[in-house]
Amino acid sequence: MLKSLIAAAALVLLLAGCSSSQPPSGSAASMAAPAPAASAAPAATASTAPAAAASAAPAVSASVASAASAPGAASAGGTPVAAPADTGKWVEGKNYFRIEPAVPTDHADHVVVTEVFSWGCPACNQFQPMADAIRKSMPAYVHWQYLPAAFIPPEDWPTFQRAYYTAQALGLDNPATHDAMFKAIWTPGGPLNTYDGLGTSQPHVKKNLPTIADIAKFYARHGADAATFEATADSFAVRAKMKRADQLIKAYGVDSTPTIVVNGTYRLDVASAGGLAQTQELVHYLAQKEAAAMHLQQ
Repeated sequence: MLKSLIAAAALVLLLAGCSSSQPPSGSAASMAAPAPAASAAPAATASTAPAAAASAAPAVSASVASAASAPGAASAGGTPVAAPADTGKWVEGKNYFRIEPAVPTDHADHVVVTEVFSWGCPACNQFQPMADAIRKSMPAYVHWQYLPAAFIPPEDWPTFQRAYYTAQALGLDNPATHDAMFKAIWTPGGPLNTYDGLGTSQPHVKKNLPTIADIAKFYARHGADAATFEATADSFAVRAKMKRADQLIKAYGVDSTPTIVVNGTYRLDVASAGGLAQTQELVHYLAQKEAAAMHLQQ
């Protein structure tokens, strides 16, 4: 019974996401334990989806968010990707949203799928197993990447955004460290907890949140030199990537996490898709749709 309640709370948290206008809330149990990747959520109405951007920022290069894993290029001389059948299951404006104007990517020979996330977002922690499953299931013509958001400063998101680009600069941006960061933040007693009381009924944001120095110590266990990590975190290059990431998130019209962006053209989340399993299916549908429009081969 308790496991069922925890799973239900986790599902509610994941459907709600972490909004730029309202810090996330939820039980400590649901915040600490990732949801099973295969479980599907009930259908959600269009009103639960993030609002479209009122105005788009100038187009920004998608290279500001590096891929934690990028499948190989689509095979040359292969079979052209066919457009997916339109069965009426996926409705633009309800299940997914067009980004206007579309934001160009750096990968003309791939469909770029971007997860907008934060390590400090409890809903992103819940979504991580499914995000990883989607990433691994993508065809070769898809380039997967992460884009860290910073719109909830009281929960250390700007620090985690800085840490992401620091790890990227040092070649430590990979699926293993990505997953390990979530665990360090959301496992009760973890070295990078942002909440006290994880695993209890009354979690609260810590007074002293993790610093870059704390995160440098974490990455030292994964091959980084802590002093180099701290120095890189304060570099012009990392600050520039943070600024460009904020611009790109605005251009995408993203106001909550986790959000999936397909090729700078479409935006969706778990609630708009109708659940976890549906999210995976919808990402594949939109990626195939873009691949066909781009005349890619597989």
